[in-house]
Amino acid sequence: MKTRILKSLCVVLSVAILTPGPAPAAMQEGGRAPTQDVWQPARTPPGGISWRLLEATRLNDRTDPKTRMIYTRPTFPTAVRALTGRQVKVAGWMMPLENGTRQKHFVLLGYPPGCPFHMHALPNQFIEVYSAVPVRVDEMNPTVITGTLELTGQDEGGIFYRLRNARPG
Repeated sequence: MKTRILKSLCVVLSVAILTPGPAPAAMQEGGRAPTQDVWQPARTPPGGISWRLLEATRLNDRTDPKTRMIYTRPTFPTAVRALTGRQVKVAGWMMPLENGTRQKHFVLLGYPPGCPFHMHALPNQFIEVYSAVPVRVDEMNPTVITGTLELTGQDEGGIFYRLRNARPG
């Protein structure tokens, strides 16, 4: 009996927590709800490249008929191909690949990590980074990184971009 009461109480509390409160004043007066999307890429640093440019790379998917695995190859636009082998600056959220407070090998994500309402990053939304110096981990704020851009992905390994000899800023 106590278990059923506790379960009912949990359901009621869950519904109360998840049920939205009163609509904002604009909606109550027949207006439009704000439409600003908080799911934005990291801002382009001064003199840097934008995620909008990197996301212009087209994804060419194919499914292996035997394994049902999806493989992706990139088609880089001219503006992105022009950056290969050049020093570029880009901002993004660091996802460490090693233990420790400083990283030399990590992934730079174009969008904030860990949002349960958005899909994982596509290959044109992250960069594998090999840094020449250890970079302090800051998983909450965008990090600005400069390095030599490599275009990859023809092996269908899932990585389109790589920065070599990278450094903060």
